[in-house]
Amino acid sequence: MSALDTFFSPASSPTAKAAILSLLLAFVLGQAIAAVYMWTFRGMSYSRSFVVAITTGGIVSAMLMLAINNSIAAGLGIAGSLAIIRFRTAMRDPRDMVFIFVALGAGIAAGLRAWGPAVAGTGLFCVVSIVLTWSEFGSQQRFDGLLRLQLPATAEAEREVANVLQRTTRRFALVTLREVAQGEAMQYAYQVRLPARMARGDLVRAVEAIGGATDVSLLLQDPTLEI
Repeated sequence: MSALDTFFSPASSPTAKAAILSLLLAFVLGQAIAAVYMWTFRGMSYSRSFVVAITTGGIVSAMLMLAINNSIAAGLGIAGSLAIIRFRTAMRDPRDMVFIFVALGAGIAAGLRAWGPAVAGTGLFCVVSIVLTWSEFGSQQRFDGLLRLQLPATAEAEREVANVLQRTTRRFALVTLREVAQGEAMQYAYQVRLPARMARGDLVRAVEAIGGATDVSLLLQDPTLEI
């Protein structure tokens, strides 16, 4: 046995080749899971650090499995060490928790040298995630953005904005309505779904052309990237 194998293989630990392959596989599978998360993300606050955590989490779990191997004492020691650490990061979206769990699961399977289940399970998870996102499974109504504007407090102005939205959007829904300027104006907020070929600026310009319309803004429900 070479010196390198001795370094990686104290007692009954995996060989150097098996350990390196397990860690590399955990990294590759973590990259695949993180890439699917990026492609299927539909939220409002995208976090680059979370994507990095998905990629690296599998490596850490694979390393722990390689260190534990079949040792009960090592497993209890690592479990006790992890119990001391308090993870205070709150995940607001259950989907984020699932992606982290899958990355850790892939790393655990790679660390246990169950390479077939690791690859098959990760591949199936990625395919299912893409299909469910593409088919919009579970969604009832999807809107592209939130349109806000201020109009004079008249029934004619409200009818005019409704006519414009009927012409320029696939569907819309009024979500908030409140008085401003001491009752002389009304502030509207609509959720809108745009036609596939319509530019978002066209909607804003069409609404701004309404007489008396002010403070027109369109908040898009696209990922907000961290810089």
